[in-house]
Amino acid sequence: IDSRTAVRAMGPEGETSMPGPLEGVRVVEVANWTFVPAAGAALADLGADVIKVEAPNGDPQRALRNLLNLAEDGPNPFLEVPNRGKRSFTADLTSEEGRRVLARVVAAADVFMTSNLAPVRQKLGIEVEDMRAANPNIIYVRGTGWGAHGPMADVGGYDVACGWATSGMAYKMCVEEGPLAQPPGFFDLQGANTIAGAVGMALFKRERTGETSVIDVSLMNVGMWATAPDILGTPFSGSHGVGDRAESPNPIVNAYRTGDGRWLYLVCLQADRFWGELCTLLGCPELIDDERFVDGAARYTNRRACVGALDAVFGAKTMDEVHQALDEFSGVWAPVLRPSEIPNHPQVEPNGFLPTITPSHGHPFQLVPAPMRFDDQPTVPRGAAPELGLHTEEILLETGMDWDEIGRLRAVGALG
Repeated sequence: IDSRTAVRAMGPEGETSMPGPLEGVRVVEVANWTFVPAAGAALADLGADVIKVEAPNGDPQRALRNLLNLAEDGPNPFLEVPNRGKRSFTADLTSEEGRRVLARVVAAADVFMTSNLAPVRQKLGIEVEDMRAANPNIIYVRGTGWGAHGPMADVGGYDVACGWATSGMAYKMCVEEGPLAQPPGFFDLQGANTIAGAVGMALFKRERTGETSVIDVSLMNVGMWATAPDILGTPFSGSHGVGDRAESPNPIVNAYRTGDGRWLYLVCLQADRFWGELCTLLGCPELIDDERFVDGAARYTNRRACVGALDAVFGAKTMDEVHQALDEFSGVWAPVLRPSEIPNHPQVEPNGFLPTITPSHGHPFQLVPAPMRFDDQPTVPRGAAPELGLHTEEILLETGMDWDEIGRLRAVGALG
């Protein structure tokens, strides 16, 4: 067993994990930033051998100022989240020799993925026809900001613009000072899941029919998918879906603030089923038969008063007291967690939602795995993000190239 296979077979804390469902699948990725690379990370988590092809100066995300870890040591989340578990290969695709090298790597692959727009794809020689010339069976994936067609097809875009701003989500997240900031990588990661799922379907199609596919996923479409109920409903409701918390049509589908300044969500869609139980557990049984709140219709009519009554109930309790009161509640509710609290949630450890990665150098750290589980085995990232170009020679040797040829390519700058 070679060193790469050994690393890829190790789970957190050195425990051997089962082979992933994509073991034996090879993915070549010419992509930067988070959107498409995060799809590669998900495929790597599931067992694929993902080769990240980088220009000699690397993915620009490697140099992005790390605002998510201001300490002097530890991981760079901007790099690790979309690039863990891959092999890094450097090549100058602006040169003819570099493109020939890429063709050799693609010839042994199953999937090719790129985030480059058409003018750059043409310049680098990585269009569909180029990759199909190297490998007629390759599944080809394009991740774009605004879609593969239309007047903005060749316009660049990040998820804040294409997803957050354009989907209506930012509008719904407006406060008096303006729209709230999008969490880092929010729509990038949703788009990555979409690409990963599409790749799985394309592999299945190729296995069944022998036919390969070209896959297009855009961040704008991903954002619209996430807000589809609002987009669909607005022409009929006449509303843009920005709700006043005090006007919640069902007051027990709403957010409430506790006396110690924490927030929680009640998500009790069957209002009449849970109203009595909720009031009893919260110690306000007098609200059950209050004529203003006696059933769902009454609570809708008097929704401001009902929300106000529940505001007073929750405002008189700390979050710990709410936890104690609702411990046996049969309806759905959840506290609004700070990111620092999530690792301690009781569901995280039993389900393997945050395994520990021990890189070959540096400090161990935790990564969220791809949100898929097969055969009741936890999905485990197969290692940390690779150093730039770490596996270039290894990958070329796998193509049958010898050291003399590798040396010649280095000398002419084809490998960076």
